[in-house]
Amino acid sequence: MNFPRRICIKRILASVLALVFAKASIAAVLDSYQVTGPANEVKENMVTVKKDKEKWQIAIDKDTRKTGDIKVGSLVTIKYQMKVASIEVKDAAKKEAKKEVKKEEKKDAKKK
Repeated sequence: MNFPRRICIKRILASVLALVFAKASIAAVLDSYQVTGPANEVKENMVTVKKDKEKWQIAIDKDTRKTGDIKVGSLVTIKYQMKVASIEVKDAAKKEAKKEVKKEEKKDAKKK
């Protein structure tokens, strides 16, 4: 009688493992980068790191894992991923659409 129950448990376990691996593979799609340098400015939601002559301002959110207390002057290594916050499309698509309409109008005029 336990045989069907074992199959059910195995299926559930296999499904959970598949979801875990799927989530890990999706996260791995984004390239990760890192910057190391002294922390120049530290705020609750942002840290500024000096790398060579450049200053890198990087946002900190609730999901950021930190080991230790970040203080100004501390040497830090920040790992980050570039991801889109928003996308604004300009008139390029409208211009292309107008060009297509004009081409079609010329074709229609030639047919007549």
